[in-house]
Amino acid sequence: MGVRRTGAADSRTRILDAAEALFADRGYEASSTARIAGRAQVPKGLVFHYFPQKIDVLVALVDERTFVEDPPDEPAEAVPGDPAGTLSRLAGRLPLRASPAMRRILFREADTHRSVRDRLGHLNRALFLRARRALEIALPGARGDQARLEAAAATFAAVLIYQENLAGLTGQHLDPDAVADLITRAF
Repeated sequence: MGVRRTGAADSRTRILDAAEALFADRGYEASSTARIAGRAQVPKGLVFHYFPQKIDVLVALVDERTFVEDPPDEPAEAVPGDPAGTLSRLAGRLPLRASPAMRRILFREADTHRSVRDRLGHLNRALFLRARRALEIALPGARGDQARLEAAAATFAAVLIYQENLAGLTGQHLDPDAVADLITRAF
């Protein structure tokens, strides 16, 4: 029985791996379940065994392969008086867990699939809250300027989430340290 579970888990994982690659490359609509099965090297019926509808594959990918770690009460990367360093360390310890392919899927499919849009919104909000809390610690005197703190945190969160897509679209890579320095110069 244990061998069968391992095989089943392996098949399901191969299906998700294949779907992730295809959805990132071609998009959800252009990736048929037959193509997913072929790439995963499983019978098409097995795709439907694990995922009754194609949308269930997308939902499983988003649910299982994108998340933000819960931040500690006091972010370890936050150092009072060092806002740029704080954001740089936050970028280096990026709590977002999503492959570059999953990030492309999130942005590509957010307009047409509510579950993807909701997950992207959740990821953005979690990163925003973490960046804002880190900046509050790094800039204790700025707590009275919530609008500026929120703008800085929102900008940084957007850059962290979007950077993989920018690199894929333009080949341009953003230096998180330069972005952190630019953002914190407003304080």
